[in-house]
Amino acid sequence: MPPTPHATFEITAQARFNAQHAILIGGEREPVHGHDWLVRATIAGPSLDGEGLLCDFHAVEAALHQITHPWNHDNLNHSEAFRGRKLEPTAENVAMVVAVELARALSDTLPEGARVARVSVTEAPDCVATYIPSSDME
Repeated sequence: MPPTPHATFEITAQARFNAQHAILIGGEREPVHGHDWLVRATIAGPSLDGEGLLCDFHAVEAALHQITHPWNHDNLNHSEAFRGRKLEPTAENVAMVVAVELARALSDTLPEGARVARVSVTEAPDCVATYIPSSDME
């Protein structure tokens, strides 16, 4: 389907995992504690393929699983995803890491013009952090 002028299609997939972390707040490390994390990733693009799809939900779900599964029942402070980047495993940084890794994982799957539009992470009820990549992230 050709691009629709000034229109955007979006799909959202999610993944869940359980993990611990202990972040620095005000220079003090909080006690290690766990969360049931919920990650929602939104893919956006200007057009659909011949089958009426922006992107296959299953491809996004599989990529999210590949990114988050290693964190399940682990301590994010010990994860290479955060230690290697020298990042505190805050909800904001979890969202950013997922967005970057998801864009990388889907680089050969997403159609032209489609991109990771946002990743939201819920670490506790009513507490959501969202990362919105710049459009030149790819």
